[in-house]
Amino acid sequence: MPDWSRRCPAVDPDNHHMFVSLGCATENLMQAAQAFGKQGQVHFDSAMDVVKVSLEPSQTVISPLFDAIPKRQCTRVEYDGRKLSNDDLKSLASAGQGKGVNMLLITEKEKVDQILEYVVQGNTTQMNDRAFVKELESWIRFGYDEVVSKGDGLFSGSTGNPVIPRWLGMELFNLFFAAKSENDKYAKHIRSSAGIAVFVSDRNDKEHWVETGRCYERFALQATALGIKNALLNQPIEVSALRPQFATYLGMGDRRPDLVLRFGYGPETPRSLRRSLDRVIVA
Repeated sequence: MPDWSRRCPAVDPDNHHMFVSLGCATENLMQAAQAFGKQGQVHFDSAMDVVKVSLEPSQTVISPLFDAIPKRQCTRVEYDGRKLSNDDLKSLASAGQGKGVNMLLITEKEKVDQILEYVVQGNTTQMNDRAFVKELESWIRFGYDEVVSKGDGLFSGSTGNPVIPRWLGMELFNLFFAAKSENDKYAKHIRSSAGIAVFVSDRNDKEHWVETGRCYERFALQATALGIKNALLNQPIEVSALRPQFATYLGMGDRRPDLVLRFGYGPETPRSLRRSLDRVIVA
């Protein structure tokens, strides 16, 4: 179920990302259930806005996707520019499809550069939005003490930035966090990647948002199993005025693009902590 106390109204005003994240958690649960001899059935309860999972005894299946769960992360640094093999692209394409959800894999340089332009437009709009910047600040964890005490958020070290006390982090954030420098960073990141993936669902409702999350998580787990990194680039879909233009460019008609990400080969980075199990289970 959603934890409404942790919603992000500036970047996610309609709670789209929150329900996508429920889908990610659901997919992890389904992959883990198989490894413990359970078969799951998933149902989205639209009356209560919750995902219900029923489990029954089944044959134990430990898959590479299950093994990848603790290793998966968004790797927000430059990649090495290598292309993926056709077999790996096919594996990612298969993992990212779902019921009422499709995924576009884009590797052509011209199209990748055009998507970069949409990312830059969206990022510039967000950087000029004080509510967005304030919300982002609240989720950044600059130092180890802050990471341990909060147990969540975006760890500065995982993005290649220095690990420093919060007071100093805020000083540097306010001094250097600007549209041009961020846009330059995204240009380097995208051009160092092997390609872009865009998830799109047939209907713009919570049930399909959850399914999108499941598809993305399978994609991310499959990528991790293959040694491939990924990072979200959702600016073109988070800016509501830009999203229809982006959908038109991709030939999606009136369908909503749900997630945008880049993928490729890159280095290991420090990991952000996540809350302990007892803090996310409702007894």
